Amino acid sequence: MIKRIYYAILYILDLMYNILKSAYDVSVLSLKGEIDPQVVEVKTRLKKPISHLFLANSITLTPGTVTIDVKSEEQTLIVAALTPRTTAEIIPFESLIGGMFE
Repeated sequence: MIKRIYYAILYILDLMYNILKSAYDVSVLSLKGEIDPQVVEVKTRLKKPISHLFLANSITLTPGTVTIDVKSEEQTLIVAALTPRTTAEIIPFESLIGGMFE
């Protein structure tokens, strides 16, 4: 139980950091006109549907990305991003969500 609380606190802090960082990045990219929208299929190691829900919502809360679809059976999320990004850049909080729910 304490371990889950620890991961929850870290998750909240990491999510807030990523929201602020992404908001800055998106505003700079918008002003420069360097937006190149992409739809990406992101494979996750998370297995539980609640983990997928938290991950999908976290992605959507982060500026510049929106979760379009969640395929829990395949452990995959379909994500729209304003610029090309790696999986690690799209889901930096995956391990913390795993610590809370897996």
